[in-house]
Formats: sequence, structure tokens, C-alpha cells
Amino acid sequence: MDMLKKCQRILEVHAITFLIMVCIMQKKEDKIRVVFDCSARCNGTALNDLLLKGPDLTNGLIAVLCKFRQHQVALTCDIEKMFYQFRVSESDRDYLRFLWWKDGDTQKQPDGFRMTVHLFGAASSPGCANFGLRYLAEQSKNDLPLGSRFVSRNFYVDDGLSVPSIEDGTQLVKEVTELCSRGGLRLHKFASNNRRIMETIPMSERATDMKNLDIDSQDMPTERVLGIRWNVDSDTFSFKISLEKKPTTRRGILSTVASLYDPLGLVAPVTRNGKRILQEMCRGGVKWDDEISEELRPRWEQWYSELYQLENIEVPRCYYPADFGEICRVELHHFSDASTMGYGQCSYLRFVNQNGDVHCSLVFAKARVAPTKIVTIPRLELTAAVVSVRVSSMLKAELDYANIQEFFWTDSQVVLGYINNEARRFHTFVANRVQLIRQRTSPEQWNYVASADNPADYASRGLSVTQHCMSTWFQGPRLLWEKEVKFQSVQSDLSKSDPEVKSCSLLVMKHDALHPVLVCLEKFSSWLLVRKVIARLIRRATGDKNAGASTVEERQKAEVHILKMLQKQEFRNEIYLLKLNMSLPRNSRLHALDPILANDLRRAALRISCIAVRYVTLRHVA
Repeated sequence: MDMLKKCQRILEVHAITFLIMVCIMQKKEDKIRVVFDCSARCNGTALNDLLLKGPDLTNGLIAVLCKFRQHQVALTCDIEKMFYQFRVSESDRDYLRFLWWKDGDTQKQPDGFRMTVHLFGAASSPGCANFGLRYLAEQSKNDLPLGSRFVSRNFYVDDGLSVPSIEDGTQLVKEVTELCSRGGLRLHKFASNNRRIMETIPMSERATDMKNLDIDSQDMPTERVLGIRWNVDSDTFSFKISLEKKPTTRRGILSTVASLYDPLGLVAPVTRNGKRILQEMCRGGVKWDDEISEELRPRWEQWYSELYQLENIEVPRCYYPADFGEICRVELHHFSDASTMGYGQCSYLRFVNQNGDVHCSLVFAKARVAPTKIVTIPRLELTAAVVSVRVSSMLKAELDYANIQEFFWTDSQVVLGYINNEARRFHTFVANRVQLIRQRTSPEQWNYVASADNPADYASRGLSVTQHCMSTWFQGPRLLWEKEVKFQSVQSDLSKSDPEVKSCSLLVMKHDALHPVLVCLEKFSSWLLVRKVIARLIRRATGDKNAGASTVEERQKAEVHILKMLQKQEFRNEIYLLKLNMSLPRNSRLHALDPILANDLRRAALRISCIAVRYVTLRHVA
């Protein structure tokens, strides 16, 4: 397949842009890879700015690695020059031009070329290549089911990882090779920990270190699986520490910490200590090229000197031993913890075989330093629980175990109270995280574990390499190794005084039904003055504009008017019943006074039937 074509004319009437070519030396394979710098800018614009990435069809790196550890047999392979196997449309090739000086002589006239395939360095290349690969798998799912499933679920870009049985492994190699050949792809660099499978693979298609290997007598070499060292013969993962001497500046320390490649978090407690030192430098305002402080230097030198001991750690690739027998039950246990220094999470698979034997293995872990902004321990504990839930969603979707049971563990009774809460409302930070936890899990799945038995404590506080090797980090706590896991019963009621509980402010509005005139009259302290004021108001209301003093008769009418308003305000129901000639109820305040209405004035007067008194002398009930 022609990957490039020579251009007939380099310069044309319109402006032409050319890509910059970069050669990268790959030390592990001792070869040069050509990468085009599609992010280089010309007049403020780069090719990658104009390219669409397309949908993300790449399987997750962590998901592929976790599936790679599921069974005893393992198989890896690689697609040769994957991006170069997919052509670019003829109309788009002018954007992929580059100049080439023959023999490296820049004094000569350069030749112009156009790439006809997708480039290493173009933003669109991964999406296009992965779409083409999945299209091949979809087209072949009926006649090549094993190969189709392998390509769809077990490939990370151009690297394929699988865990078939011995019988399926042989068939898988045939099917996936046939599937890729239909699309013009060559599958090579096969490696397996099973010698029977390796014998079925042609010598030319084996991994580089296995081509001249006597499968029957010689030990299997060490391969790299998505950046992780895999000792094929012992079937274990290990670490190769190759640290370049960096200055003890913030920039150099960041480079050293970031160079520790641990996608599964197998040594997360160790790397957390390095991140913590870097965070303290940032918090202290250390600039990028400033030396580390004398206070932090001993800690950094101690941590740095222990890193090479990581090469002594070997982690079994498979989650359970080869002689474990038939698996009857699979459980996934997630632990979370937090401290003032950081928070972390770790997940373990627990297997039970037909004899009731138990085996536990670390699947995935994550350790993070605490935010520089001060956050309360309950909030950090809740954040760690959220990380556990998100890891659970990923593992549950990717691990091919049927009827897997999940359990979540925390040593924070406050967090358990948040999760089990049904009555109270929280502030936004807690409310959002509790909502996410309850959407993906049920409160019954959450359990309490003592701090001494919580392996996530290692992730939150960190460990030295020596402590890490002596801990139960890889095997899990003792409680998981019991025949039956014992669950502790604790009180997880939420305290009313918890600062995260939102206090409800109840606004009570009292409807004041007082007549507006009565409200104004409350401002007067003299009854005589009130009568005069109301008398003048009544005069004005009738249209009389006389500004003179009120008369006695006007003041008497004003008094009657005030009493009517007061009685109507206080005894509305009683007046209504009296108008209907009905008796007042016994719970009425006027029941014992035997009130009446007289002369349609709606005045209630005390009826004293045994004494003959003129009406005008009756006392008002006010």
C-alpha cells in the first residue's frame, strides 16, 4: 500500500502549508518512528484545530488491563502500523503535504510529497482508525464471533489483550488474524503464557523476543503490556525503575513523580507520598526552578532512594491461582478512606470455590492528595466514597463475571449517616455526592469497617516501599479471607447538629385583620383625642368642610362608630349569630354576659332583666 505520493508541483498560485516531520527514537525497539507535528501553527492556525476528533471509540486503558487479569491464559498481539492502514480521501490529501530533502541536503531543491494515509500526530487519526477496526469486527461477528468480540472489547488502539481458554486461544488467533486480513491489516507480535498456543503461531508473527525462542525448553521473556512489564514465564507484573537524574527543583520533582507509570494503582500508597511532597512545595510558593527547601529535602531523598526497591515487587497477573479450582461465587469489595493528607480507594475481588476456599486480590486502587484548600474530614471521606462508586461502575461494566456481588466499606460513621439519611437535607457539596452514591448503589451495600482493618488507610496516608511490601495491600484485609464475611452493626444515625445538615428557616406570616382605622388609632394614648379625631374624619366623609371644633353630638357618634368597629373586629361570629336570633356557643367569651343587639347599631349590651334601666345607661361590651 502506497503511503505517500510525490507532488507534481510544490508551489502553486494559492498558498500551500506543509507539515513538520519529527523523528522519535524508540529505545525499547531500537527504531525510529515518524510523527507529524499537526499542532504546529502557521498564522495562528494548526491542522489539529481544524480536524474533528470524532467519537471516542477507544476502550479504556484501565478497563482493558483489568480484563487482561481475569483468567489463567493470557494472549497479546499488535496491529502493524495501524494508522497507516487506513487511507485518507483524495480531496483531503493536500492538507498532508510535507517537504523532503534528499540525502538531508537542505541546499538542494526539496521534493514535495502527500501522505495518502492517516498520520501519527493528527487529532482525527485515532477516531478514524478505531472506527475502521470496529467496522471490521461488526461485519464479521456472525462467522468470526471470537475474533469480533476480541477486537471490539479487548483492543486498546492497536494493542489487543485477551484471556481465553487454551482451546479458545488457538481458535481466537485464527479468527482475529482472518478478521484483520479482510481489512488489509496485519496482526503480529503475538505473545502468550501458554506454550500450546504459542506453538500454533508462525515464527514471523510472534513477539520480537519470542521469535528465536525454543518454546519447549527456554524460559519465556518479559514483555510490555500497555506500558506494564509482564514476566510471561512467571505470569506476574513487575516494575522497571529507570530514573534519569533530575534537579531537585519543583520542575524536576514533578518529572520524577510523573515518570512512575502505575495505571492500576498497584503502588498507589508509595506514589502518594511523592505527590504529597510536591504539593507541599506548591503550597509553600516554591517556583518551578527553585530548589527544594531544607525541611522537605530529607523526605524527598528518602522517598527517591527507595524507588528502586519497587523492582522487587511482583504482582500475579491473574486474580486467582492456577490450582484454585472451580469458582462458585465472585464478590467485589470497595474500601475508601480519607485523612488530612489525602484520600484513597481500593477494590478487591473475592473468590469462593466449590470447597469453600477463599482467595482475594487487589484489582484497582487510587490515591490522591487532599486539596490545598482546607476541607473537613467528613467531606474528604465522602469524596473517597464517591471515587469508590465511580470505580465500581467501571469495573462492573468491564469485568466478565456473572452475578457478581458488590460491597462498599468505610470507617466513617458520618458518611454512613449521610448515605442512609431519609429525612434531612444537606448543603450542596454533600447533597450532590450523596445523590450520586444513591443513584448507583443502595444504602444496604454500605458497611462499616474498623480503621485498623481498612486497607484504603494505606492509600490516604501513604506508605514507604518497605512498609508497602510488608502490608496486606495486595491481599486485602483479614475479614475478606474468612469463610463468611462478618458485617459490623453500628449506629449510623445522623446528628441534628451536623454542620452539613441544612437548617430550614420557617417564615411565619401573621395576617393582621385589624381595620386600618383601628391600626392608626393604636398610636393615640388619649381616648378623648381619639374621639375628636374620628369625629373630624366622619365630618369630612360626609362632605362637611367646616374646620371648627367637633360638637358633643359628633363626638358621641364617633364613639359609637369606634365601638362598632371594635366589636366587629373581636366578635364577628357572635354578632352574626345574634342577628339570626341564635344562642352563642358555650366556648364564646360573651356567653356568660347574655349580649343583645339594639337599635341596629350592632352594639352588644349586657341584658339585666331584673333592673329597669334606660337604654342609654347600658355599658358597652368592648
